[in-house]
Parts: sequence; structure tokens; C-alpha cells
Amino acid sequence: CGLCRRRDCDPDVVGELCHQDGLCVHENCLYHASGLEQRGADDEGFYGFLFSDIQQKLKRVARKRCCICRLPGASVTCRGRRCPRTFHFPCGSERGCVSQFFGEFKSFCWKHRPVQRVRAVQQDQTRCLICQEAVAGRPCYDTLVCPACASAWFHRRCIQGQALRSALHHFRCPLCQDMATFQQEMFRLGIKIPDRDAAWEEDGTFDDHYLRHSSCNTPQCLCPAGREQVEKKGPWRLLLCSSCGSRGTHQRCSAMAEEDDSWECSDCRDPCTSRGWSCVVL
Repeated sequence: CGLCRRRDCDPDVVGELCHQDGLCVHENCLYHASGLEQRGADDEGFYGFLFSDIQQKLKRVARKRCCICRLPGASVTCRGRRCPRTFHFPCGSERGCVSQFFGEFKSFCWKHRPVQRVRAVQQDQTRCLICQEAVAGRPCYDTLVCPACASAWFHRRCIQGQALRSALHHFRCPLCQDMATFQQEMFRLGIKIPDRDAAWEEDGTFDDHYLRHSSCNTPQCLCPAGREQVEKKGPWRLLLCSSCGSRGTHQRCSAMAEEDDSWECSDCRDPCTSRGWSCVVL
């Protein structure tokens, strides 16, 4: 990355690695580079940061040394009052700095970072609700607490991972399910919550749950075009089981009348009141 001088970084920390025409920068390094503005449209440059502006920023920070690793290229400046500290984004994350992903995208060093002021008492040895490993005895940089219930404790890295997967539309306290207060506090403490749908919705993991059954399951399908043939009207209209919805029949294959709209499969039917499979001889 041209801004942080790092190659191998956790994407949960630095975001996506953007590269084009010899320019290579991390997503979060861009968002928190002090003085760098998104002057382009969303599809211009990297996330609206124009290539020319990024190049100028690289030149300006070439001699600025990181207060943590002492190497040049520091582009993140603490927004604490009169604080001169400047650092690389990943160095700041390792040292306990906080970078906020809302509003003005402010960053703070370990001395001026926002802290939690939640009255939370642990019962015996409290564990992270996500990884089930032990957490610190009080809220701190690496250990966060839900401000709504004060009973859910997490490691920062664990709740950050959950925020990236759940995203803005689904991210909430895993224990009390509070969303508004929980998200506001996590944003303040530097947790990145992407404004998109959850990862499990975007990658199509549950697409098959929304598929409607679309074939005839009678023991002997009579349709010349086969079990998959479905028409809106007529003898090859498909009716699904009104109880389970996971089996179907063509109207003619179960001797259904044209006005019939309800049918149950043999696994769900009540033999005293409902119609199931019928053997039809033409």
C-alpha cells in the first residue's frame, strides 16, 4: 500500500486492497488519510477518491514519519486537541488508536481515543460472546461491552468481524438484540459497519430458500413434456401441496378440476377429508 507501506495486512483491519495503473492503496487508509477528499463520483478512482488526489497525497506524506513505527508515509492525524501525532492506519490499529467510520471519519491516537463509560460488572470470568475466550476485566480498547444490556462482552476483533458480515441492516447486540444504541456506540468506538446488506444475503447462500417447487411429483406424471412442464392454466397447471409446499402435481395428474386451488400430497393429507395421489387412466 502506498500510504501505509504494508503488504500483508488483515482485510478486516485495512479493508480491500485497491490497485490500478501502478497505484496501490488500502480502502481504510484512503478513508482516514487526513485532508484527502472524495471529489469524484462513486465509480471514479477508488471509492470516489480521484487518482490525481491520491498521488498528491502520497507526495505530501512521503516525509511524514509515523509516531509508532518511525517510518515515512504517515497519513493519519490524531484529531485530539493540539495533538501532533501522525501514524499509518494499520500501525494505529496495533497501538490502540481509534478511527471512526462515520461523519468526518475522525481518527484519534491512544491518548485521545473515545472510551466506554458503561457500568458493567462481570460474573466470575466473563468470556467473549463470539469466540468464548476470556476478555479483560473491564471495558478497554480490546474489550467492548454492549451499552444497552451491559451484559454482552466482546473482543474488538470479534465484534468487528461480526459487523463486517452482518453490516448495517443486521448488525446488533448478539445478546439483547438492541440495534440503535448498540450501533451508535460501536461506531463511536471505531467499529466499521458497512452500509450494505449482510454478507450471507449478498453471496446467495440462502437463494435456494426462496425457490418455489416447480415439478410434478405424482407417481405417474401424465404430461407429454415431462414433470418440469408448468403452465398457468389448463391440465398442466401445477398445484403445490397446501401444507408443505415441497411437492406438486399437475392438475390432470391428480384428476383435479379446473376450479380446484387446494391440494395436499400423500405425506400431508388427511385421508378422511383431503384428496391425495390419484391414479388416472386416459
